[in-house]
Amino acid sequence: MEVMEAIKAARRVSAFKPQPVPEQKLTAVLGAARLADSVENTQPWKFTVVTDEDLKMKLAGACNGIRGFWDAPVVVVACVRMDDATAVVGGFTNSYPMDVGRAIAYLSVAAAGEGLGTAWVHAFNEDKVKALLGVPATDHVLGLTPLGYPEAYAPPEGRKHLNEIVSYNRFD
Repeated sequence: MEVMEAIKAARRVSAFKPQPVPEQKLTAVLGAARLADSVENTQPWKFTVVTDEDLKMKLAGACNGIRGFWDAPVVVVACVRMDDATAVVGGFTNSYPMDVGRAIAYLSVAAAGEGLGTAWVHAFNEDKVKALLGVPATDHVLGLTPLGYPEAYAPPEGRKHLNEIVSYNRFD
């Protein structure tokens, strides 16, 4: 699949087939996340791959009542390793939200290229997720994504026109 095709295919999945994800595809998707750029090459991310059914159900309970995602065979939890999150952007903010977000985006596009789907879950109780996975107190959970073969997609959302989000030479 070409890159633009994979980007267009990387839509939010609302239901997953029970079909297992082959290790080769999982490795390819995680490898894509590893290749994401980060400011000053800090690579402040850590991914926990969850395949245990009981643990996935407990994670679902920590995700503010979100339903329909936990039938995916895999859930990837993206965390920031704060000891590695040392880069600053614009002199006012840490780069880790962009760095880890970019890695999750690479993971999602690579998943689409492998015929898989994802859905970024951002509504969760961080303390519960950290306790379930043993994430150190100094680190943070930035998102979870179920991963598997798509059964259904979320309703399509409109996209802003390019002229609404792009300006040239001056911020208009």
